[in-house]
Amino acid sequence: MDELAVAVVIPCRNEQQTVADVVRDFSKALPEATVHVFDNGSVDETADRARAAGAEVWRVDTPGKGNVVRRMFADVDADVYVLVDGDGTYDAKAAPQMVELVAQGGNDLVNAARVPEGSGAFRRGHAGGNRLFGGLTRWMFGAGVSDVLSGYKACSRRLVKSFPVHSGGFEIETELAVHALGIRAAVTEIQVAYRDRPEGSESKLGTIPDGLRIARAIIGLVRHGRPLAFFGLVGVLLGAVGLALGIPVIITYTHTHLVPRFPTAILATGLVILASLSLTAGLVLDSVTRSRWEQRLLVYLSVPGPLARRGESRSAVHAATDEPAAETGLG
Repeated sequence: MDELAVAVVIPCRNEQQTVADVVRDFSKALPEATVHVFDNGSVDETADRARAAGAEVWRVDTPGKGNVVRRMFADVDADVYVLVDGDGTYDAKAAPQMVELVAQGGNDLVNAARVPEGSGAFRRGHAGGNRLFGGLTRWMFGAGVSDVLSGYKACSRRLVKSFPVHSGGFEIETELAVHALGIRAAVTEIQVAYRDRPEGSESKLGTIPDGLRIARAIIGLVRHGRPLAFFGLVGVLLGAVGLALGIPVIITYTHTHLVPRFPTAILATGLVILASLSLTAGLVLDSVTRSRWEQRLLVYLSVPGPLARRGESRSAVHAATDEPAAETGLG
């Protein structure tokens, strides 16, 4: 563990009440780690208090958590990344276990499933929305993560460096989980206590607008990541409606040799054609998507995992200690 570089990366915006405690808690839990606070255009004393607590402070002016995470993963180089919000709701004591599961357990993503300690830990509608989004993600991309919107995760370097961040907001957690599941990376989950926000601290997550944004992001991830399932479902729905409208017209024609409802016949024909086009588009895009996932997988495989990098470090240390001994004749 001492040979691994561990980075705690904390996205923050106007968290002056909590950020110093978060920095101190994670510095205590992971004394070997470097704590980085990425200040997303705060107008309060977030940056100053984080710096005073011992963190390295970076500034990101482009608003949105996804934009901050993109900068984090691009600018910070480490073997294990611990991503956590700066609102003081997550338990730092779980961090060593999460790092261990990446460094020793061979996992690329360790997700912290939130277990609320107080009645106000989850705002109204958040718990239900989290279950809904988590269920959709597991249904479309596979099991592995139940609390897909958790902001507390540990990631390997190869997962981070192979992750093309597209999201700009709070949907980044879902995108990261989908990326890990898409390349069949090793994913595990542990339960972690989730506390109420301190009095006076306000959540930046809007229930309705951000919920709609996350839902739109999941639909987009399904469309881009599982196009055959997405366009196939659209094709099935269009085909079912087209057949429901067209079958009565066909029955009438077989009995009377007349087509009294031309608009219905034209609509049914158009829907069936659209269904065929949708299915064809799904098949074509599925081949393209497979190629994209393979490219991501190749990037992922090109980056050594923590165990391999630690082995390289040990080899380098042994080589450095052996050479002087050979030169002096003591080896």
